[in-house]
Amino acid sequence: MNEFAALSRMLENLIRFGVIAAVQMEPPRVQVKTGALTTAWLPWLTLRAGADREWDPPTVDEQVILFSPSGQLANGVVITGLPSDHIPANGNRPGLHRRTYADGAVIEYDSVAHHLNATLPDGGTTNLVSKGGINIIGPINHQGDYNQTGNQTITGKVSVSIDVVAAGVSLVRHLHTSVKSGGDQSGGPVPA
Repeated sequence: MNEFAALSRMLENLIRFGVIAAVQMEPPRVQVKTGALTTAWLPWLTLRAGADREWDPPTVDEQVILFSPSGQLANGVVITGLPSDHIPANGNRPGLHRRTYADGAVIEYDSVAHHLNATLPDGGTTNLVSKGGINIIGPINHQGDYNQTGNQTITGKVSVSIDVVAAGVSLVRHLHTSVKSGGDQSGGPVPA
């Protein structure tokens, strides 16, 4: 009878559902609450852990599957990523790949609408470093101020709705020195 009870317990522990009870960052481990039990610190599965690595720690109350080789919970590995009633999925249709972050940021690609979207919360910042260059093909719409350090070369027409100011000289409202009537040329523009 004792042998049967031990075997039954080991079978029950091979695969269990649970939720993250606590998260430890170094070394990366979690504790899982499964039924009335809370496990010791166990590793969680990540998508890559070799020369290419991914870091995306689970969060408390995330639903998981606990795989325990030989039915020993102390040897368990935690598989994350199961939506639950408590933390539902963040999409509801095919073609949508969406990542929602705890601060409200959303990065998604909709393969049905062919649309890539990244939305950061108020005060969020973006940094893109590409020392080999950036190539954008297609129209660009920009709202807000624009600051550039370095030279700019434009092939094509530049249309400006208000004014262009270069070295303090307005293209629209600048005056000239040494103005003479007739066929003479005027002097250079006067800085504002």
